[in-house]
Amino acid sequence: GFHRQILFTTVGWFVGYYLAKRTEYIYAKLDRELFEYVRHHPEDFKTTEKKRIGELLEDFYPVR
Repeated sequence: GFHRQILFTTVGWFVGYYLAKRTEYIYAKLDRELFEYVRHHPEDFKTTEKKRIGELLEDFYPVR
């Protein structure tokens, strides 16, 4: 009946809320570990000079 729908909706909301918080925690923990690794090993993550868009694209020759 209607009371089961209310019960399952409530249980589903709480389970979904818990799972969403857990995934956020897992991803935040992973981000923290990766940023810490990058901070301790800067030689592995050297920054390259930025290229202009014209240097990235090939020259355009229209075909007629």
